Amino acid sequence: MRAILIPLVLAGLCQGAHAGDISSVYTDLDWEKDCVTYAQAAEGEGDWASLACSGYRGYPVLIGYDDARESLFYGFPSSDMTSVWESFSGLNTAGPRVEWRIETNGDVAIPFAVIHRREVSKPDGEDKPTQVLVVAKVAQPDTQQGCTVGLVLATGNPQANDQARKLADEKAKSFACGKDKRVLIGNPPDFGRVDN
Repeated sequence: MRAILIPLVLAGLCQGAHAGDISSVYTDLDWEKDCVTYAQAAEGEGDWASLACSGYRGYPVLIGYDDARESLFYGFPSSDMTSVWESFSGLNTAGPRVEWRIETNGDVAIPFAVIHRREVSKPDGEDKPTQVLVVAKVAQPDTQQGCTVGLVLATGNPQANDQARKLADEKAKSFACGKDKRVLIGNPPDFGRVDN
């Protein structure tokens, strides 16, 4: 009897520790259609704006724009709506689609990471920008901790999407924003973080 019970108990424990199903959901990001500007520079005070955009099922996307550079924050920010500025040093723009990595347990589906393509201008003025997949942790309502987990060079890399998904699934949930070092796959352009 004991020989039968031990495997059953172990199987039950393993079942309880099993993570939920992980899948992808895609949303569009169109500044004119999906966003509202909640702050911007007055005339003569530079070229910056802060936008709040719709994301995945109530999870917002915040865009900080400053001098042709963008910083994006996915999920719920702190109550004062400030988030960390994270962007490439070169001129850059976010792609029109966001891939949300969702973990589903029963009826509960929680986005824990995003993968978002960015185009970064080259400093030497070449016509074709560098493509980078930004992997970011989604800020949850109870923690407001969201940040860039890693950068995957997509230009010339046919495995970039798979590498970004693997990175998101393995690192995003446990990534400590402001403490853990970002993961770089390939040699992406310079990227920095400024805490507000």
